[in-house]
Amino acid sequence: MPAGGVGWTVRPADLRRLTAHATSCRSSRLTARAEIAEQGDERRGGKRAAARVAIRERNKTVKLSVVIPVYNERATIEEILRRVRAVELDKEIIVVDDFSTDGSREWLVGEQGRLGVRLILHERNLGKGAALRSGFAAATGDVVIVQDADLEYDPREYPRVIEPIVSGRADVVFGSRFLGSGPHRVLYFWHYVGNRILTIFSNMFTNLNLSDMETGYKVFRRDLIQSIKLCENRFGFEPEITAKIVRRKARVYEVGISYSGREYREGKKITWRDGLWALWCIVRYSLFE
Repeated sequence: MPAGGVGWTVRPADLRRLTAHATSCRSSRLTARAEIAEQGDERRGGKRAAARVAIRERNKTVKLSVVIPVYNERATIEEILRRVRAVELDKEIIVVDDFSTDGSREWLVGEQGRLGVRLILHERNLGKGAALRSGFAAATGDVVIVQDADLEYDPREYPRVIEPIVSGRADVVFGSRFLGSGPHRVLYFWHYVGNRILTIFSNMFTNLNLSDMETGYKVFRRDLIQSIKLCENRFGFEPEITAKIVRRKARVYEVGISYSGREYREGKKITWRDGLWALWCIVRYSLFE
């Protein structure tokens, strides 16, 4: 009994009713919040679905040229061509064999008709950059993408990677291995360090803020890439084209991509010597050419 002599009594039945009422109110509030969150998720999901549909519709309005440089890729060439052909886009596939000696060349010649690809054959090994020059010159599409003949880059990502160009926002797109939320095979630490050093060094000269200058996924408006004189025969193509598109004041975008890197025993060809040459190419094509 409280001070002052006035008392009260809470009966068990009243306590149960009060507790049940409070529980019901909390449950109602939680249900309302869940319904609001669900509606928000549905709206966001609907917007994402609508965006995907819009991208697909825009992609239908352009023709894509896929340039595939090949040098001793017999183990993967059949599979990468299957994956590229499976992409539902209006496209042409241009394969440039850079004088392979492992059977890739013979297989491509024999299967060219069945695959429906345009095949360019180099009479001696010149390098990736030279193969890309041949492929770019032969392209007839509105947009040109570089596709390595190994399985490191996923052709299913074409719609996302080309979208900034298709929508008119970009002239060039770099597919960044360091921005992507997709799966990435974990491999060489020092390759990662080398890529970051080359990208930062390139950014210092070009004043871009790229995260992956050395990426193999590069996409261009065809009229732009065919108007640029390219010189590098090997992997110096990457810093060369980066410097030259900046000089053209091209609009550059990056899109995050997945990456399934391979080991040297699986056919990886780039070495530390190519890294040193890339440093020279950054300086040369940023300052002198």
